[in-house]
Amino acid sequence: MKRTITALLLSSLLAGCSSPPTPSASPSPAGALPEEVAVLTSAPEVPPPITRKHSAKVSVKLEVSEVESELAPGVTYTFWTFGGEVPGKFIRIREGDEVEFHLQNRPDSKMPHNIDLHAVTGPGGGAAASFTAPGHESVFSFKALNPGLYVYHCATAPVGMHIANGMYGLILVEPVGGLPKVDREFYVMQSEFYTEGAHGEPGLQPFSMEKALDENPDYVVFNGKVDGFGGDQAQVVKVGETVRLYVGNGGPNLVSSFHVIGEIFDTVYIEGGTTKNKHVQSTLVPAGGSAIVDFKVEAPGTLVLVDHSIFRAFNKGALGKLKVEGPENPLVYSGKQADVVYMAEGSTIQRIPGSRAPVGKPTANKEERIARGEIVYKRNCVACHGQEGKGVPKVFPPLAGSDFLTSPEVAVSAVVNGLSGEIKVNGETYNNVMPNLQLSDEDAASVVTFVLNSWGNKGGDVSPKTIARVRVK
Repeated sequence: MKRTITALLLSSLLAGCSSPPTPSASPSPAGALPEEVAVLTSAPEVPPPITRKHSAKVSVKLEVSEVESELAPGVTYTFWTFGGEVPGKFIRIREGDEVEFHLQNRPDSKMPHNIDLHAVTGPGGGAAASFTAPGHESVFSFKALNPGLYVYHCATAPVGMHIANGMYGLILVEPVGGLPKVDREFYVMQSEFYTEGAHGEPGLQPFSMEKALDENPDYVVFNGKVDGFGGDQAQVVKVGETVRLYVGNGGPNLVSSFHVIGEIFDTVYIEGGTTKNKHVQSTLVPAGGSAIVDFKVEAPGTLVLVDHSIFRAFNKGALGKLKVEGPENPLVYSGKQADVVYMAEGSTIQRIPGSRAPVGKPTANKEERIARGEIVYKRNCVACHGQEGKGVPKVFPPLAGSDFLTSPEVAVSAVVNGLSGEIKVNGETYNNVMPNLQLSDEDAASVVTFVLNSWGNKGGDVSPKTIARVRVK
């Protein structure tokens, strides 16, 4: 009898150690919620709207990783991320859902991390239950009680550093019945980066706690980098479509004055909640907050997304582009938009009087100067002189095939000392002002060398010593 009982116990223990059975396709037990895995997307993409008419048990799996990636042309940064990118993955659930959240910290991470979801009602928004060491996974559950668009972020000490390094994203809790249907939806998140080097200084840049404490960022960007919603990340829509932007602000410090140049928001869900405003030009998005903005595009051209604290847009990177394709609509707008009108004016400080500029990172040879000069040109000169150096007729002279650039010293003086009054270039007269650009000797030498060796110009190699000699003291 004892042997039989022992055998039964052993059989029971072995059964408990066996692999769990494969989930069946049979309906959930009475009263139990159906289960599904959340679809997560990278910015600017948004998961599809939820069409089910009932609550569900939703599994969300989010991996933490630390990755080195581009912050600006020629500038890299070690980002701490939710899902391998900045901002973190967009999460979409429904009011009433029960969420089983899995936070996975990669074994090669150097730091522990957690997550505070502003959509969670509970200690730390989940932070207290999700502290996760490298190589570990934490699991906790919550119920989505309130509809709205919410920020999530890491809340591991020092909290500000984790957020400043890129650990934030958005979670949408759709109301019962869903949001009004639109044609296109996009994910846009503003944030700041504080680097040891100055704006545009090339190479891998570490985080600066001093600048973060002073709330003086080197970069203010959309979707994790300069041109994060522009360049090859600019999105395309068609005339007549309705557009919804899910806008978040990861901070960690600045409030955003979010605005789309050339549009009026038909509806703004204030601070990501259910209260709506109509016909809004700009909307405030607090650090750690959000907004949902809806509008209809009615004329072709390029709509420009900005933080209307405007130096952040044109000098620190908070600028994106939404390209609208389709037939002209002269009843709405009779002119034609051109990208050049809204392109960044350059990150460097412009001034009329002369003073000594910073030294800058040295370049070794002509090839390095040309490569560096192209980056400096794109950051500071494109708005006036164009991608191909053709300028703007009657306004800004061409640099391509320019007979004004008779010597390297002429080009150097224009860059470091500025120009005013009439000049003649390729037979055309121009009467404008070119401000003195506060470039370092290295950057000035690089951009002049790039121009001299581009677009059919005669070539040349300008050294920082030449810049220092020509610069007005």
